[in-house]
Amino acid sequence: QEVVSEESEEESNGVNLMEFSDEILLHILSYVPCTDLVLNVRRTCRKLATLCLDKSLTHTVLLQKDYKVNKDKVKQLMRDIGKEIYQLNMAGCYWLPSSTIDHVTRCKNLVKLNLSGCHITSLRLSKMLSSLQHLRSLAIDVNPGFDASQLSSECKATLSRVSELKQTLYTPSYGVVPCCTSLEKLLLYFEILDRSREGFMLSGQLMVGESNVPHYQNLRIFYARLAPGYVNQEVVRLYLAVLSDRTPENLHAFLISAPGSFAETGATKNLLDSMARNVRLDALQLPKAWINGSGLLQHLKFNNPFYFSFSRCTLSGGHLIQRVINGGKDLKSLTSLNLSGCVHCLAPESLFRKAEDDIDSSILESLVVSCCNLRHLNLSAAHHHSSESIGNHLCQLLSRLKHLLSLALPVCSITDVGASVEKPPTTPNLVPQTFGRKVRIGVQTYPRNLGDQTNQKIESSVFWALMGSLRFLETLEIIGSSFSSAMPRNEPAIRNSLPPCVRAQSVGDSEVAAISQLTYLQSLTLAQLPNILTGSGLVNIGLQCQHLRTLSLANLGMMGKVVYMSALMDMLKHCKCLRDLRLEQPYFCAGAQFFQALSHCSSLQRLCIVSRSGTLQSDAVMSFMASCLEVIMCHMFMGESLTVCKNLQQSIVRSFQAERPALNVVIFPLLHEDLTEVIRDVPMRHLDEITLFKSRVAEEPPNLWW
Repeated sequence: QEVVSEESEEESNGVNLMEFSDEILLHILSYVPCTDLVLNVRRTCRKLATLCLDKSLTHTVLLQKDYKVNKDKVKQLMRDIGKEIYQLNMAGCYWLPSSTIDHVTRCKNLVKLNLSGCHITSLRLSKMLSSLQHLRSLAIDVNPGFDASQLSSECKATLSRVSELKQTLYTPSYGVVPCCTSLEKLLLYFEILDRSREGFMLSGQLMVGESNVPHYQNLRIFYARLAPGYVNQEVVRLYLAVLSDRTPENLHAFLISAPGSFAETGATKNLLDSMARNVRLDALQLPKAWINGSGLLQHLKFNNPFYFSFSRCTLSGGHLIQRVINGGKDLKSLTSLNLSGCVHCLAPESLFRKAEDDIDSSILESLVVSCCNLRHLNLSAAHHHSSESIGNHLCQLLSRLKHLLSLALPVCSITDVGASVEKPPTTPNLVPQTFGRKVRIGVQTYPRNLGDQTNQKIESSVFWALMGSLRFLETLEIIGSSFSSAMPRNEPAIRNSLPPCVRAQSVGDSEVAAISQLTYLQSLTLAQLPNILTGSGLVNIGLQCQHLRTLSLANLGMMGKVVYMSALMDMLKHCKCLRDLRLEQPYFCAGAQFFQALSHCSSLQRLCIVSRSGTLQSDAVMSFMASCLEVIMCHMFMGESLTVCKNLQQSIVRSFQAERPALNVVIFPLLHEDLTEVIRDVPMRHLDEITLFKSRVAEEPPNLWW
C-alpha cells in the first residue's frame, strides 16, 4: 500500500508537457523534422496545432536528410505551409521524382532554395523559378541534356536577382551562371566524367549556345571543387577566363580544390597577378602547381583571413611563417587551416630535407601562438616526427589550441619519441602482417574496461594528454601517412598498400583508448594503426563517447586477419547514436555475429564495408536490414562472386524499397573490372560523405553553404 501511495503521489506531482511555456515547447519542437510537425504533431491538440505553425519552425524547412519523406508528404507540406517557407533545403533528395519540384512553386516567399542532388530538367527549373520572385540563393545540378535556351524570360529575371549560386556540373556547361548578373557568391562542383557510359571520350568544350559570358563584377566568393579528370580542368578554365580579364574589386575568398596536377596557364597567372595587385583576401586555396616554386604568397595581401588550405603543396615551414602568418604576427581571425599532404610545412626549408626528418617545433609553436583561435586543423598525409626535445612534441604544442573542434593527424605524429624506437609488443597468437594464407587462431581476449589496461606510462603519454586537453573536440581523424583506400574515385580498386611509417609501429590499443576522453566526439576516423592487437580501446570509446555519430575504421592491426572484431562488436552495442559506419579491412567477415551486434545501433542509417577477400552471409544481412528500420544505405564491396552480390542486392531492394523510399543498395565485388561503372550511379551525397575515403577536416571553409 505504501508503494502504491508513493506512485500515485508521483503521478499527481508529475509535470504535464503541455504545462511548459511556449518558449520551451518551441525549443523542443525545433528538434522534430518539419514533416512530422506539420503532418502529425500538430494534429494531436489545439495548443500544438498553433505552436507547430509558429514562424520560428516554418521559416526554414530542412528535408536534406529526412529519408522518410516522399512525394506525397512534400506535396502536403507545401500545401499547408508553402507561403510560410523562406528557406527550403532539399539537397540530396535523390529518391524524389522530378515532378516533386513542381510543388515548390507554392513557396512564393522563398529566399533560399537548395536542390543539389535532385532530379530537375531545364523546363521544370524554368517553370519553378518563374514563380519565385524573391529568391536570392539557389543550389542546383546541371545534368546532361540541360538547355539554357529553354529558360523563360521570367525565369531569367529571377536568376538576375540571385546573389548566391551553388552549381554541380555533370556535363560541360555554364549552367545558369550567365543569367545570374548579380552574383556575389559562386560555388562550383565539377563532377564531369572523362568518358560516357558508351566509352566515348568527352570534350571540355561547351555545348552550342553556351558561349554567354558569366558576370563576376560583384563577386565576393569564388569556390571550385574538381573531381579527378582532365575534362573538369578544361571546363573550370572557361569559368576562370572571365576572371582573368577583370578581377572583381570586392573578391575576398578565392578557392580552387583540384586533385592531382592542374597546371598553371598564362590566363591563370594573369588572374593571380591581378589578385595580388587589386584585392585583399580572407580565404585562399589554390592547386599545388600554382603555389609550388612561385613567389605568389609573398605578393598576395590578406585582410582578416579565416581559412587557408595549402593541401599537397611543397610549402616549407619557413615560407608558411614568413609569407602567410607574417613572421608570427597576430592571426586570431584564422579559424580553419588545411595542411594535409604538405610534407614540409613544419620544417624551415624543403630543399635538402627528407619527408621523414624531424619537424622544427619552433615553427609549429609560432603557428599555435599566432593562430590561437583555430577550430579546424588538418595535418594528415605527411610524416610529422617530433624530436626528443622535452616539451616540444607536436601533441604538447597542439594541446594549447583550446578552441579546436576538428583535428586530423598522421599516425606517426602521436607516438612518444621513446616508444617509437622500441619493438612493438608481440603475443604468440599473432599472425605476421602479410597477405598470405589465413591462419586459424584462438579467440582474442582483451580487457573489458579502461582500468584493466591502462597504467601510469600510458596516461602520461603525450597523446593521452592531448586528448585530455581537447575536451570539446567533435571530429578526430588519425590516418596513416602512407594509407590509401582500396576504392579510389575513377580507377580500379587498389590491390596493394604501402607499409606504415616506422614511427607508427607502436601506435595501437592504448592510443585508441585515450580517445575515449573526448566526451563530445561525434565523428571518428582511424586508418592504418599497425599495433592494434585486440581493439580494446574501441570498447572504451563506445562506452564514453555517447554522441558518436560517424565511425570510419580502416586497416587496423595486421592485414591478414581482423584482430579487433570481438572488440568492435562489443563497442557497437553501446553506440546508440551512430548513424554512419564505414569499415575497410581485408578479410573482413560480415557474418551473423557482426550484424547481430550492429543491430544494437538503432539510429544507424548508412553502412559501407570495403574488404578485399572479405565474405558476407546473405541471411545475416537480410535479418539486419529487417531489424534496423532506419538503414537507407547499404554498400558492400567484398570478395564474393558477382552472382552472390547481385542476388543479395536484389533481395534487399525487393524486400525494403517500398517502406524506405531513399534506400540505396550497392553490393559488388571489390576487384571487378566494372566497379567504376557501378560507382558512378551512387548518389553524390553518399559517395562524397561515406563511400569514398578521404580526410574531411578543414576540407572546405566553415559555413560555406547551409
